[in-house]
Amino acid sequence: MVIPKRGLLIGRFQPFHIGHLKAVEQVLSENEEAVIAIGSSQYSFTPENPFTAGERIEMIRIALRGAGHDLSRAIAVPVPDIGEHHLWMSRVIATVPKFDTLYTNNPFVRTLAEAVGVRVKEPELYERDRFNGTEIRRLMLEGGAWENFVQREVAAYIKKIGGVERLRVIHSQVRTSATREGNP
Repeated sequence: MVIPKRGLLIGRFQPFHIGHLKAVEQVLSENEEAVIAIGSSQYSFTPENPFTAGERIEMIRIALRGAGHDLSRAIAVPVPDIGEHHLWMSRVIATVPKFDTLYTNNPFVRTLAEAVGVRVKEPELYERDRFNGTEIRRLMLEGGAWENFVQREVAAYIKKIGGVERLRVIHSQVRTSATREGNP
């Protein structure tokens, strides 16, 4: 059996936005399959990681299907953080299907990958100043037009699961806890 040429893209995807879709499309254009590693998969219901690994996998599948991609060419895999950076890339390699190239723009991930001999390529960033999870979550909190930065189908899914309301509750709880502890 021949293993297809695969590219690995690692991200938190909180939420999966159009910039992420463009990166996956690049991986798919250069490989037979894309392995999409859901980083920090054990975190959810926090301000930086409001969505569960399962919800992020759903967003990825919804986005790819909505863009007309063959889902059999994409494999989404949850990859938890392990707290020991020097071991993390070995965990990634052991957790995901075999891949040929890691796609990342994160200099730290690049360093960890290259230290164990993994081939690394930087995906083209698609309007990075506009399409980033931190900004999209801020727009969700403030009632801004966050839907403009994710596919229509992904926006509908986030609304269906109450993602915006969840994020607001989480932030409210964090502010309340900080106030109780004497932090402004």
